[in-house]
Amino acid sequence: METTTLSLEQLRFPVGRFEYPSVYQTALTQKSIDVIADLPAQLRAAVEGLTDEQLDTPYRPGGWTIRQVVHHLPDSHMNSYTRFRLALTEERPVIKPYDENGWAQLPDAQTAPIQSSLQLLDALHQRWVLLLRSMTFPQWHRTFVHPEGGEMFLFQTVGMYDWHSRHHLAHITTLKTRMGW
Repeated sequence: METTTLSLEQLRFPVGRFEYPSVYQTALTQKSIDVIADLPAQLRAAVEGLTDEQLDTPYRPGGWTIRQVVHHLPDSHMNSYTRFRLALTEERPVIKPYDENGWAQLPDAQTAPIQSSLQLLDALHQRWVLLLRSMTFPQWHRTFVHPEGGEMFLFQTVGMYDWHSRHHLAHITTLKTRMGW
């Protein structure tokens, strides 16, 4: 599909907007874990063979480049992994948000080769998925408090990062399709 026929909403949210699950569902949670487990390999496949010029192409007008998206994923998922660990070891911890757009504008996110972020995502997801697959029913109901978003259950958070994984992967794959790469 050509860029001109896609709305800004479709370019920004190629898999749709995230909807929080209201109750824990084992099958849904396990599906989310599988998506998170598969992301590193899918991301590698999506960026394999791309040139620096292609990596420096924004996925939408005014959006991040593919390079920035690749660097953003381990940044974001590292924060989530830490939030899970805090929620599993503290009662309702208040987590520290971060300026994801500010991080994406830092020189390393704009110019660094993507290999280090791909390696970081591989290692991070190995640990994170191990933790997620070990969690019990009561642990999925533990929470953390986001100063802007309020209290979040871990079963909701894993769903959000399932969506986040698919969301950013689709930024890359839909751009490649639109550009004929």
